[in-house]
This record gives sequence, structure tokens and C-alpha cells, in this order.
Amino acid sequence: MTAPIRIATDRFGLGAIPGETLPGDLRGWLTSQLRQFDPAPAALGSRTARMAELARILPTRVANNRLKREGNQAEQDAALASNRELGEDIRRAHAEAVLARLRVATASATPFAERLVHFWSNHFSVSMQKVLVGSFVADFEFSAVRPHVMGNFRDLLRSAVLHPAMLQYLDQNISIGPSSPLAGRYRRLQGLNENLGREVLELHTLGAGGGYSQADVTELALALTGWTVAGLGGGGIAREIDWAPGEAGFLPAAHEPGRRTVLGRNYAEDGQQQAVAILRDLALHPSTARHIATKLARHFIADDPPAAAIERLQRAYQDSGGDLPSVYAALIDEPEVWRAQRTKIRNPWDWMVATNRAVGVERSARLAELSPGLLQQMGQSVWRVDSPAGWGDTAQDWAGSGALLTRVEIASLVARRVGNVADAAALAREVLGDALHSTTSDAIDSVTEQPLRLALLFASPEFQRR
Repeated sequence: MTAPIRIATDRFGLGAIPGETLPGDLRGWLTSQLRQFDPAPAALGSRTARMAELARILPTRVANNRLKREGNQAEQDAALASNRELGEDIRRAHAEAVLARLRVATASATPFAERLVHFWSNHFSVSMQKVLVGSFVADFEFSAVRPHVMGNFRDLLRSAVLHPAMLQYLDQNISIGPSSPLAGRYRRLQGLNENLGREVLELHTLGAGGGYSQADVTELALALTGWTVAGLGGGGIAREIDWAPGEAGFLPAAHEPGRRTVLGRNYAEDGQQQAVAILRDLALHPSTARHIATKLARHFIADDPPAAAIERLQRAYQDSGGDLPSVYAALIDEPEVWRAQRTKIRNPWDWMVATNRAVGVERSARLAELSPGLLQQMGQSVWRVDSPAGWGDTAQDWAGSGALLTRVEIASLVARRVGNVADAAALAREVLGDALHSTTSDAIDSVTEQPLRLALLFASPEFQRR
């Protein structure tokens, strides 16, 4: 395996598959994946089933919480027990969704496209660390992100920001316009919450240095009032909502009336379309183009990417009006990607997927059920990030001595789990190619126990990088 092939399989993709023969035109192979990508593989299940489960869980939880506040002791005890069962249901559904995500990534014939899904899901992070968000996180990636990865950023932005997982994660579901009709009717409602407005500007679009002010945060937050989620609680908001539990929607009575001004541009009072119009303009802003270009360059080129590469990606974004396949095409053609040294550290998710792909789909089935727990041990539980900023994307986030030691221990466990591989040395040559160092090959050759030989491959410095 030559350096260009390694860049195609590891840097753009999710790791080499033994026996896979790539075409001579690597750039054409990567480009073809943008057309062949399946946004809704059967393994991920249907949104109808996910929303039906939410329609069962959410009203039950609301009723239980009311009993915990107002019921007698027996009713309170029953409500607590019921909530524990619901929590187990949420965790079980989460584990099943993580396994489905892993299986799709392991078997994917469009690994570049799948990496882009993971990139954007991390860009628009939501987390199970808020209990009820756990009910929505899989649907967020599967229904809000995947369908728009090959479209325009404005559509991806709207889909992600206005998905029930994001609205609940960043407290938009309890944000009420201070002068809205709902605030007038229910004086005890909490009022304006700026979390979503702030993160849209700082994380999702313009970036921390993108030229916005606190006044812009407040104005966007006011424009977003009215967007909420059904089935999350009782009280005044719940009594006004008339759509299905778990679904996002716009409640006019909670919307702050009036014109808004964001980044010097005025937006007329237009109900739910006011926030949508602001999001559309943010998607086209030069600072957004710069922010997205920088993050893509950091992910695909280097922790500190060359300024010229960022500028070329930014130009592709702006010239195309945020058309993402045009940006991906510029990334594929970017000279710095193909010149880049193998310095990007695989985060735990990347490492786990690459390991599964290396051992093959059949053997990876033995490993898959352990993977969620192993990812947690390595510090990257899927959809359980600590911050709306998402998981870090540099070596300092994943290459600490403690983290690498844990990875070595897990490499040994993985090797024992998947069983004997006929020739670990041959596998090392196949998945690492000319990146395989003599130190690693000598170490593999020095032992006879097959699981240990395999562990040495998965724990090798070369396998930690892409």
C-alpha cells in the first residue's frame, strides 16, 4: 500500500479493508462516493419507529414526574420505578443505535462519505448527558445530519439547529419571548434562554472570532423563541402545544414579536420564518465559510493546517454558496491533503472503526457488542460528549500517555475477542502498507501467539495515525 492509497483509505476513509482493491484513480474513487452515499441504510432503522418509541416514553415520563410531585407515597414509588425502566429503555436504544452506526461504518463501501457524517455530527454536537436528549440523539444524526451531508450547508444548519435533540440540549424548549403572549398568560415561565443562539454563532456558523456581538446573540435568541419540542413537560407551554410528543415545532404564542437585527441586517417579524431567514444568511456569511474550511482542513490535513489550504476551501464554499459537495471536491483536489504527513491521531471512534474494518465484517461481529463499552473506556462514548463544542480534533485531545496506555490494553482485549487471524504480519502489511515500521514488524514476528501478534498491530504507533 502506497502513501496515496493510505491517504485515501485512512485520511479520507475509515481504514483499509483486507483484500480491497482500489482503482488507480483515487480522486475519482473518492468523488464517486459522494454520489453513491446512502443517507438511510436499513441497518439504522426507521424514523417512524424511533418517533413511535418517543411517543411512548415522553408522556409516561411527564405523568411520572407529576406523580413524584403530587402523588401519595405509593404513587411516588411507582413513578420512580417506572422512570428507572424508561431510563433503561433509553440506554438500550442508545446502545443498539451505536452498534448500528458501527456496523454501517465497518461495512461501508463509501467510507469517505461516512467520515463526513461523523464530522458533521460532531460539528453539531448533542449529548446524552442531558437525560431526555438520550431519547433523541440517534435520530439527530440519522434524520437531521445524514440526509443533508451531500446538500447545501444552509439546509444542514436548519435541520440540525431545529431538530428536537438540539432544541432540548441547549434549552430552547424552555425559551420564551419576554413580551410574548405566553409570557403574559403564565408569569412563572422562565423567559429568554440564549444558549442556542450563542452556540449557533460561536460553534455552528461564524466561529469564536467571527465578528458577532452579545447583542447579536440576544437578537438571534429572541428570533428563535417559539421553536420548542412537544412532550417534554407539563405547565403552560405543554398546554399550548398540539403536535406529537418528541417532534419539534413552532409555537407562535411563545415567540417574541418584533423586528430583529443580527450582524447589522434587519429581519421583519415573520413568525417561524424569522429565525430561518437568519440561519440562511449565517450559512452564507464569509466567517462561516472560514470557520467550516478551517475545521475541515484540521480534520483532513493537519492539526495546524496550512493557511493556503484553508483559503482554497473557503473559496470553494463561498463560490458555491455553501454547496457541500463542491467543498468536498475542493478537499479531494487539495494538494496539501496528499502531501500531508501521517500526523493525524485516530480518536477512539476512528480507531475502533479501523480495527473492525481490519479484522473483517465477520470477525468484527464478535467485537461489535463490546465496542460501546470500549469506547467509553477510551473516553469517547458515542453521542455523550461533555460540551456543545464536540470532541476535540487534535493530537493533544487523544495522545496523552494515559489515553494511549488504555488503548494498548484495549488492543489486547480486542485481539483476544476476534480470535486468530491467519497471518497478523501479512495483515499489518495490508492495512499499513509502506507506513509499517520495521520496529513493529519485528515485534510481530518475535512472538508466536496470534492474539498477541494482532494486539501488537492494533497498538502500534502507525495504527494510531491516519
